[in-house]
Amino acid sequence: MKNLYIIDGKGHLMGRLASICAKYLLNGTKIVVLSCEKIEISGKLIKNKLKYLSLYKKRTSTNPRRGPFHFKSPSQIFWKVIRGMLPHKTKRGSSALANLKVYEGVPPSYINIKKLVVPIALRILRLSPGRNYSKLGDISSEIGWTKKNLIEQLNDSRKIKNKLYYIEKTNKINKQILKSTKNRDLNLFYIKN
Repeated sequence: MKNLYIIDGKGHLMGRLASICAKYLLNGTKIVVLSCEKIEISGKLIKNKLKYLSLYKKRTSTNPRRGPFHFKSPSQIFWKVIRGMLPHKTKRGSSALANLKVYEGVPPSYINIKKLVVPIALRILRLSPGRNYSKLGDISSEIGWTKKNLIEQLNDSRKIKNKLYYIEKTNKINKQILKSTKNRDLNLFYIKN
């Protein structure tokens, strides 16, 4: 069975994370990237916004429904960045790209699964302090992505559920510890014949 890596995109630089994902995809591993709206890009928000808006202003006399297609959601933008690093027109590259899944937020099927972090691609380890950076979700919402508020609400409700679950779990463990200490105290006075 092929390996499956579930990566949390929060705090990672887009190009560095994409190159690592592309490398592992070509080796045959399956990769799932969550929270694509929290992936970061070096540079100011205005600069990155203008860069992406310049793609939409280009026009030709051909039918725009035939492409090229410029995506607005963070997951699709990140998917296209990885696609650019793969030989996607060959069989090997297209099969590698089929092993990639990208999501905004955290879908319910991935909530209770441990997520990985790629230290080589983390912004706090790669960019010097004081350097400007912007989040992919902010850039996408400036371009025209309309689902940012919905994803934030879903993330907030997920965090509240996780916090309640954690409190219940710690209370249950504390009760078990109290029970075991009471039983241990009783066992101290028990004498074997």
